[in-house]
Amino acid sequence: MRTISKSEAARFILSRQGLLGKHIYLGKEGACSFVKRAGCIQFDPVDVCGKNAELTLLSRVRGFSREMLSDLLYHDRLLVDYPDKELSIWHRDDWPYFSGYREKSRLHGATFPELEELEEEAVEYIRAHGPVSSDTLPIEGEVFWHSSMHWSGNWHRKSPAARSVLEQLYTDGTLLIHHKSGTRKFYDLAERYLPEELLSSGNPCQDAFSFRLWRIRRRIGAVGLLWNRRSDAFLGIDMTASERSDGFHALLQGGQIHEVLVDGIREPLYLLAEDLPLLEQVLEGDIDRTPRLEFLAPLDPMLWDRKLVEAIWGFHYSWEIYVPQEKRRYGYYVLPLLHGERLCGRVEAVAERKRGALVVRHVWLEDGVRRTKKLETAMDRAFRRLAAMNGCGGVEYLEQASP
Repeated sequence: MRTISKSEAARFILSRQGLLGKHIYLGKEGACSFVKRAGCIQFDPVDVCGKNAELTLLSRVRGFSREMLSDLLYHDRLLVDYPDKELSIWHRDDWPYFSGYREKSRLHGATFPELEELEEEAVEYIRAHGPVSSDTLPIEGEVFWHSSMHWSGNWHRKSPAARSVLEQLYTDGTLLIHHKSGTRKFYDLAERYLPEELLSSGNPCQDAFSFRLWRIRRRIGAVGLLWNRRSDAFLGIDMTASERSDGFHALLQGGQIHEVLVDGIREPLYLLAEDLPLLEQVLEGDIDRTPRLEFLAPLDPMLWDRKLVEAIWGFHYSWEIYVPQEKRRYGYYVLPLLHGERLCGRVEAVAERKRGALVVRHVWLEDGVRRTKKLETAMDRAFRRLAAMNGCGGVEYLEQASP
């Protein structure tokens, strides 16, 4: 088994993520390519200085704008919103793989007898009138229902009938999200937007085990290097620790993944077989190491396993959005700061769109990181890119964040 250093592991992950050297992802096509390569990127509706998915793409895609992601989702229909690692965005080519997921949702929905008639009514209405939200679908009252995204819960609760039937049909795959207005979702029939050959395609995975292998392999690729241990990188995959280990073993035996040792880390790390040439390039020094400065999203794929990030970079990051204000060390929505190959700090910025300003509240640098003119210039450029994505014409620094 090959042994590499932590700096080589970091360099490999950053190269695999498209975060080191010149941009390899350009414009809308590049945004689509990154999502397809990562498998999925997480969606989160919180919008302090851009939503999580937008921030993830901004850090990798040269020239990225919010409109690009919206177009890919709701105009080009190359990407879809659907559960994977929690709520996610992924390429439509993966639709057949989730047929078992959708079937499980339909079986779940069948346990709520009130839904069947409402589903027929909703589909008929949408077919005649087009996209609807829970506010515009004319179905009144409440029903006992809970989402199939909470399969582990053996409880029922009443919820608005219109919202319940739309969410059920969405997780069944009958509906997809047509567009969003703020946080409100509008749904339409999937058959109107996805190709028939995609909708009718059989599942490439023969059984639940092969589907699990596909998902484990996909998550390894999303991070770049990953270990066989409990990890937030595996959220959304229904498996025990034993099943996860069996999956790693099968992928290793089948030659789909390879293991490496990293100096100072006890457990082996795994990478995709197709990424071995990139690892060789890293070890031979044959990669572009031109430093960039980027702000990472709180749920960025590179940060999915924060213990691994700490083990490789020595950088501890905790998303404090759910931490009571008095217990926060930093802030409500803080982004890690990546400069070159180093996670060297974190920033807090708020887009005040009504007055067209990105307000930089704080910049915290790690111990030993000097705030040089070169670093200040790189940060200012990055803040201006962040401001532009948020429709802000300028950047304002509060006193504690000023150069």
